[in-house]
Amino acid sequence: MRRMLLLAALMCIPFVLLADEPNPKQITDPAKAGPDFAIQGEYLGETSAKTKLGAEVIARGDGKFEVKFLPGGLRGQGGDYEKHIAATAKTEDGKTTVVSKKTKWTAEIASGKLTGTTDSGETFTLERVIRESKTLGAKPPEGAIVLFDGSNTSEWPNGKIVDGNLLGSEIDSKREFQDHSGHVEFRLSFMPYASGQGRSNSGVYLQHRYEIQVLDSFGLKGENNECGGVYSQFKPLVNMCYPPLQWQTYDFEFQTARFENGKKVKPAVISVWHNGVLIQDKVEPKGPTGGGREENEKPGSLHLQGHGGNVQYRNIWVVETK
Repeated sequence: MRRMLLLAALMCIPFVLLADEPNPKQITDPAKAGPDFAIQGEYLGETSAKTKLGAEVIARGDGKFEVKFLPGGLRGQGGDYEKHIAATAKTEDGKTTVVSKKTKWTAEIASGKLTGTTDSGETFTLERVIRESKTLGAKPPEGAIVLFDGSNTSEWPNGKIVDGNLLGSEIDSKREFQDHSGHVEFRLSFMPYASGQGRSNSGVYLQHRYEIQVLDSFGLKGENNECGGVYSQFKPLVNMCYPPLQWQTYDFEFQTARFENGKKVKPAVISVWHNGVLIQDKVEPKGPTGGGREENEKPGSLHLQGHGGNVQYRNIWVVETK
């Protein structure tokens, strides 16, 4: 009996340790996101030399942050990620201090402002900004097929309304489409303890064949498996991912693959605008992306992938084209 009790106790140890590890929460309500949420985000301003400077502050949990200073401003507005200056930040005793990794940049974050000094002695003051896509809230044009306006899920078999008037994921539209354009709005969860593909993962599949990746890629370089990528095939021209819990937009134009006598003679063509910026310019997928259905002459549904990301959707409409 003693041996059995000892073995049971030893078996419980790993679970106790796991319980003490930070929990990668999926926060969907900004009011419940905590103090780190108020610090993370985009900052914009100028140096004392009157040059534009942007910064991306990415929350990593427990008052820790990654910081990337972007010469020229924010992405999509002149910010140059290739020349970014990497730094880290930490909040202690109510004060958030920023220190660069390889240079002598120093800064502090307080009251919505990031102030500091570059390694060349230039001072800067950047203010926290919340950008909005120029297509946010776009109304469906005449002739559009409204797939979701917040009122019901009639266009989505097994669809579920969440948080009052938003749409959940892991669902297919009832209707199927050939050539079409469309508009989708989405909001990423705040997951400071998660990383990589575990950070608010979802996807918008055209014809349930070609995935436009949805992921919290704020602050990342922008690869083909990150937000805006045609999954595993084409990386976005620029990573336009906003910070989590901000509404974002995908606008797209799609031409289906062409077939003759059952043989593909022309690939599909996809263009995507992320938050109003062109990120995929008439790319031609080699075939379905991971998890996509087989290519053929039949139309396909719009699929919102779940993948455990707890991403919320709204204002979805499609215009069929000829």
